[in-house]
Amino acid sequence: MNYGKYFSESEFACSHCGKVAMDQEHIDRVNALRESVGFPLKVSSGYRCPEHPLEAKKSTPGAHTTGRATDLAVDGGNAYRVLAVGMEMGFKGIGVQQKGAGRFIHLDDWDNPNRPTVWSY
Repeated sequence: MNYGKYFSESEFACSHCGKVAMDQEHIDRVNALRESVGFPLKVSSGYRCPEHPLEAKKSTPGAHTTGRATDLAVDGGNAYRVLAVGMEMGFKGIGVQQKGAGRFIHLDDWDNPNRPTVWSY
């Protein structure tokens, strides 16, 4: 797996079990996003195993378990730029958490017609 010039494998590891099972096409797209926005991006969540507490409480595991989702810790104008570029790049799932502590943007390219395209937390 090639994590590109902006990211490392450890940034995408499951915080529950430590496993990393990211999709190369997704990693390439996140690197292209980073190149386009022109500022550093911090991964707050990458791969999640199905037993990860956030996934285990769902009726069906989500995009993070496929290795095709990344949460980026951004806020303010940087969040706006990530959203704009993410939409231009064709990310299929966009989640927005921009209130309180732990602000982030979720971007995925998971083919699942049973979820919204854009949502807020």
